[in-house]
Amino acid sequence: MLQYLDLCRRIMDEGEWIQNERTGKRCLTVIDADLTYDVDANKFPLVTTRKSFWKAAIAEFLGYLRGYDNAKDFRDLGAKTWDANANENKSWLNNPSRIGTDDMGRVYGVQGRSWKKPDGSTLDQLQKVVDNLSLGLDDRGEILSFYNPGEFDLGCLRPCMHTHTFSLLGERLFLTSYQRSCDVPLGLNFNQIQVFTFLALMAQITGKKAGKAYHKIVNAHIYEDQIELMRDVQLKRKPFSPPKLVINPDIKSLKDIETWVTLDDFSIEGYQHHDAIAYPFAV
Repeated sequence: MLQYLDLCRRIMDEGEWIQNERTGKRCLTVIDADLTYDVDANKFPLVTTRKSFWKAAIAEFLGYLRGYDNAKDFRDLGAKTWDANANENKSWLNNPSRIGTDDMGRVYGVQGRSWKKPDGSTLDQLQKVVDNLSLGLDDRGEILSFYNPGEFDLGCLRPCMHTHTFSLLGERLFLTSYQRSCDVPLGLNFNQIQVFTFLALMAQITGKKAGKAYHKIVNAHIYEDQIELMRDVQLKRKPFSPPKLVINPDIKSLKDIETWVTLDDFSIEGYQHHDAIAYPFAV
């Protein structure tokens, strides 16, 4: 939580105004931010200076792990985060690759579970990582990447948090996640939750002990219509202690995640928070 607030203050104090072509809005921007989450100690990085809707963040990531490409599938899991990009993004609505309402195209989890190879077959990146880690193997390339420049025109949005690298030191599992762009008031807490939960889940299904998760952000920004709420509301609130994440111990395999796992298999303990803040969302 303190890392999150420190980054917000850094952007407010040091950020430079940049015009964003996709959204048509200006944003205060800094380059290079690093956050670390102690998954072993179960210090869940949930924002406490406003109410955070953590369930939607986990639901969205479950959709990535399942390789979903349709906003309805995400809604059915409990995440409405892809509704706007699938159905209101003008460039995507005019894209001949779009196949109808709620279609997202080849984004995020589609790349992670069915990366297209030159011969027409597909590669399941996530299955390879799970298989290796379960055997105690780390080839220094236990990488899940959603970033496929050759297919950017086949999806509604380039991935923001695009690459996840797992590392084994003995029986301890670590995760380093890379993010090219981050809407800090809205997106960052989603991303923090997802990085933390991804490591916790992967440690559980591969039989390893979770270590720390490292979250690296290239472009961190606050949009101009978010500045007032950040400055006058959120940054004036005192944070509470971090809660704990509880994951159903019956989740023991990637197949479980793909088939029966729902939001009911996740809960948090000790979450104290201030009131929600309605930050504007840039499509």
